Amino acid sequence: MTKAERAAHILTRLEELYPETPIPLDHKDPYTLLIAVLLSAQCTDERVNKITPALFKRADTPQKMSAVPVEEIREIIKPCGLSPRKSVAISELSKILVEKYGGSVPEDFEALEELPGVGHKTASVVMSQAFGVPTFPVDTHIHRLAQRWKMTNGKNVVQTEKDLKRVFPIELWNKLHLQIIFYGREYCTARGCDGTVCPICTELFPERKRGVKTTK
Repeated sequence: MTKAERAAHILTRLEELYPETPIPLDHKDPYTLLIAVLLSAQCTDERVNKITPALFKRADTPQKMSAVPVEEIREIIKPCGLSPRKSVAISELSKILVEKYGGSVPEDFEALEELPGVGHKTASVVMSQAFGVPTFPVDTHIHRLAQRWKMTNGKNVVQTEKDLKRVFPIELWNKLHLQIIFYGREYCTARGCDGTVCPICTELFPERKRGVKTTK
């Protein structure tokens, strides 16, 4: 198969498997989504969803969060890992949102990436899932699968994002990135598949004998 043919096959199979793509992180608005995505760094969505109810019960707006001591935030989010750094980021970005943006989350990549604790991936998720802007956030699952499916050379996540954006239609990006994540978690896991086991890998490369070494 050519890359274009592989892309078409991937789209068909993922649409069959995941016609609906609910957002994995529980939230009620752009602010709570932003906080949930920040917490998900090096932490599972499942664990984040167990932590955020207590955090958002304490404070679910930038105004309220700004008044919560950092130590209290850190204690609540401790199970997510990296709590010292994340708690400071949550406190500081909440104050910036109040002071600079009137308590709203800006609908702008540059403004989001300037917030403490918010990198390109986090900003991409918020722009995609909160505001519907076409983006292609690349997490470890997407980076791994894109390499196994030969949609990128795996140099780094930045290159993977560029490569995927080139081959898939822009109107599908927001749904597709979630479909690939769901597939990576269910079928093409880091340890459960090496490029020769899961359905899509075997369909794309039926003659492949050796596993694919992927880079992080």
